[in-house]
Amino acid sequence: MPLTTTAIEPLSVDDVYWREEYAQIREDDAFLEDIVKQADLPSLLPALAAVTGDLSILRTHLRPPFPPVDTVAPANGGMSEAAQNEARELVLAALKRVRDEGLNRPRPLNDIETRAVIGFLTNGAGETDTKILTHELDIAAKKLGAPDWKRDEVAGDRPFSVAVIGTGMCGIAAMYRLKQAGVSFTAFEKNPDVGGVWWANTYPGVRLDTPTFGYSFSFAQRADWPHAFATGGEIQDYARNIVERAGLRENIHFGVEVVSLKWDESTGYWDVVTRTDNDELEHHRFNAVISAVGQLERPNIPEIEGQNAFKGVCMHSARWNHDVELRGKRVAVIGTGASAYQIVPTIVDEVEHLTVFQRSGPWMVPAPNYYDETPKAMRWLIEHVPCYGQWFRLSAFYQAAAGRLHTAITDPNWNREDSVSAKNLEVRETLTKIIREQWKNHPEHLDKIVPTYPPGGKRMLRDNGVWAAALQRPNAALVTNPIVRFTETGLVTEDGVEHPVDVVVYATGFTAAEFLDPMEIRGVSGQTIKEYWKGDAKAWGGIAVPDFPNFFILLGPNTNYVVHGSQHFMMECATEFAVEAIHQVLRRGIKGIEVKQEVLDAFVERVDAENQRRAWGRPQVSNWYKNRFGRVSQVWPFSHREYWQLTHEVDFDGDFISH
Repeated sequence: MPLTTTAIEPLSVDDVYWREEYAQIREDDAFLEDIVKQADLPSLLPALAAVTGDLSILRTHLRPPFPPVDTVAPANGGMSEAAQNEARELVLAALKRVRDEGLNRPRPLNDIETRAVIGFLTNGAGETDTKILTHELDIAAKKLGAPDWKRDEVAGDRPFSVAVIGTGMCGIAAMYRLKQAGVSFTAFEKNPDVGGVWWANTYPGVRLDTPTFGYSFSFAQRADWPHAFATGGEIQDYARNIVERAGLRENIHFGVEVVSLKWDESTGYWDVVTRTDNDELEHHRFNAVISAVGQLERPNIPEIEGQNAFKGVCMHSARWNHDVELRGKRVAVIGTGASAYQIVPTIVDEVEHLTVFQRSGPWMVPAPNYYDETPKAMRWLIEHVPCYGQWFRLSAFYQAAAGRLHTAITDPNWNREDSVSAKNLEVRETLTKIIREQWKNHPEHLDKIVPTYPPGGKRMLRDNGVWAAALQRPNAALVTNPIVRFTETGLVTEDGVEHPVDVVVYATGFTAAEFLDPMEIRGVSGQTIKEYWKGDAKAWGGIAVPDFPNFFILLGPNTNYVVHGSQHFMMECATEFAVEAIHQVLRRGIKGIEVKQEVLDAFVERVDAENQRRAWGRPQVSNWYKNRFGRVSQVWPFSHREYWQLTHEVDFDGDFISH
C-alpha cells in the first residue's frame, strides 16, 4: 500500500490545462527501468526533483549543456554518456519513490527551489532569463504573466472597454489577459469560429513545422498532444478548447469584420465601424483597441497573364476548396514553401500528375519524427509524473530561445554568396549532403534542388524524406522555369512549354508586408496608418505607433522568427505590454497613451541594423520578410531576452505621450 504524504492544498495556477491529480504509478521496477531508458533526462530530472522535493538529484555536473544547435539537437541536451548513466540511476530511484509514496499531485516550489531548478535547467541563468522561465513555469513561487491589478481597484467606476480584432492565437491571448484584469472587452471575428490561420488553413497535410510543445501558451500548457508536430485540426481544437475553458466565447461576435477605426481626441474613444455577414454596418465606441489580425491572413496570389482564361479550378492553400476532387486530376502547385511542402507529399499518390513550380528550393532540417505520434514512454510520463509535460515544454522552450540563431549571423569578412559565415557554410554542407543522398538516383536534378541562398535566409522546413520522395514519383515533375501565362487548359513557362493541368494550387504565401489590410485606421492627426507608414510598416516592439493612442498591434512589424524563438512568447509579451499600457491609462486617469516618434525611430534603427547582420537580411536573399523597399519588416533579429526587456521594463514616463 502506498505511503501517504501531507495533504497539499489545491494550487491557484494560471493555466487552463492545470491538473490537480495524476495517475498513480503501479508498474513494477522493470517497467520503470524501460521508461527511464527512453526518457528525456533534462526534463525528467527537474520534474522528479519538484514532485519529490529532493533537489539534491539536480547535481551541478549533470546540468545539460544544451550546445548550440547547428542542424539537429543532440539527445538529452548533449549530456555525456557518463552523466546520462548517473542521471538515469537518480531518476529511476525518484520514480520508485513517486510510486511507493503515492506522489501524484503537483508540489509548488518556493522561491529558492524555483531558482535552483531553473538554474539547473539553464546551467545558471541570469536574472532576466530566470524571470522569463518563471513566466513559463506553473509551479514557480510566483509565476509571471497574469496582470497583478484589477480594473475596479484601479479605476473605480470609470467606464472602460477594449475592442479585440481577431480571435486567432493573438486574439485568444488578448482576451485571456484582459479578462484576468477585469477589463471589459468585445472581440470581433470575421470567421464563424476562433483559430485564425488554423481555422482558415485546412489544406491536405496541414500541420505545425515547429515541435508541438513549443506551440502553446504559458497559460494553456496542454500536455496530451497526440503528435510530435501537431496537425492543423489539433491546433484548431486547442484554440477552441482554451476559449471554452477560459469562458471567452460569450465576448466574441462572429461573422463580424472591422472596417474602420477613428480616434476621437475630444472624447478619448476609438470609433469602430464593423460589417456583419449580412453587409450591415454598425458603429461602436471603445477606449482602446487591440489588433490581433496577425500577419499570415490575406492570401498572396501572383498576377499571371491569362488567369481568367483558365477553365480549370484555382485555389489558394489558405482557401482550400474541399469540394474539388483531386483524384485522377492533373494538379499544379505553385510554390515550394511550408504549405507546398505539406501539400505535395499528401496528394501526390492520388492525383494523375503533379507539377510543382519552384522559384527557389527550400532548406530543410532533418526531423524523422515529423509525422510521428507522441512516443508511448512520453505519454506515460505525462500521465503519471505531475507536471512532466510542462517540464518538457520548459526545456524545449529554453532550447528554442537560442535555436539556430548563431548559424545565421553574418561574418562581415565573408565573401561567398551561398553562405554568410564559416558556420553557415558548415550547415549548408551538412544539409546538402542529406539532399544528395535523397537524390542519389537522380543526381542530374541536384542543381534544381539544392538552394542557392544561405541557410537561414528563409524559414527552414522539417525534413523526414517525404518531400524528395514525392518529387521523384513517376507522376511528379519539378519545374523551375518561371510561369509566364495561363492558357485555357494549363500553364506556359518561359521556355515555351505548356503544362496541361486541371487544378492550380497557389502555395504562394500571404501579403504579410501589408499590415492591417484592409482596415482604415485614422489617428490623432486624421491621417491613416497606411499614410503614416507609406508602405513601410514600423511599430515600437511591433505593437505601438505614434499618432495612434491606445492602439496595440499583436504580431505586428518585426515580430517573426526564422531560426529561433517562440511565436507564442512574442504574442504573450506583446499582450502583457498592451494590458499594462491600459493599466497606466486607468491608473493615471488619462484618455490615452502613445509612443514617441523618436523612441520608435531609435527602435527601428537598432532592429534594422541587426537584421542586416542576419542571413535573411542579406542583399542576395529574396524572401517575404522584406517589403517592397527591401527592408526586413517582419523579423525580430534578437533573442527572447531583448523582447522581454522591451515589453516588460517600459519607461512609460519617458518614452510615451499621455492624452
